[in-house]
Amino acid sequence: MIWDWRFAADVLPDLLRGLWVTLQAVAGGMSLALVLGLVWALCRRARRPWVSWPVAGLVEAVRSTPLLIQLFFVYYVLPAAGVVVDPWVAGLAALGLHYSAYTSEVYRAGLDGVPRGQWLAARALNLTRFETYRHVVLPQALPPVVPALGNYLIAMFKDAPLLSAITVQEVLSTARNLGNEHFRYLEPLTLVGVFFLVLSLLAGSLVRWLERRLKVVPA
Repeated sequence: MIWDWRFAADVLPDLLRGLWVTLQAVAGGMSLALVLGLVWALCRRARRPWVSWPVAGLVEAVRSTPLLIQLFFVYYVLPAAGVVVDPWVAGLAALGLHYSAYTSEVYRAGLDGVPRGQWLAARALNLTRFETYRHVVLPQALPPVVPALGNYLIAMFKDAPLLSAITVQEVLSTARNLGNEHFRYLEPLTLVGVFFLVLSLLAGSLVRWLERRLKVVPA
């Protein structure tokens, strides 16, 4: 259990390549989660039950099942139906879908927080539903939910190592493979821990910067 700086320097390039895969997966997954989450939230507010009910069922189903099961389903089950995807794409899609169920609830809370008078004023001005959301509702609903969305970004970083279950060579699986190869785990696993700590701190700083930028008032 003695730290070897030379070995740490030797494995660092491989770990950085694995970290790049992790960053790409999280960036893509979070982008998908933010877009899909807003779509789910708007669909759940639809006046037609044949739109809102299935979406509500999908969101609850995704929230009630573990991410690992969803990863296995996308990567191992869908190919039986003819949908074959690359492991990285499958991981990104599963991350995005899983977290979209949570971001949709965040968006829904933001939408519910817009005063009813704003909706009535938009209707009085003869704005279409699209114009109401774009110009009146969303500019008021989104800034207050930025901190909650930021928390899910940090959580996604922590869940990214699960992608190794479908053979994605992200940073933690790379560290484990290096440890198995050289019979030394202290350096690679410690470096991975430092990577995730730094990424979480940077993500938290980004969220706080967005709060100040958007002038979010704490609840």
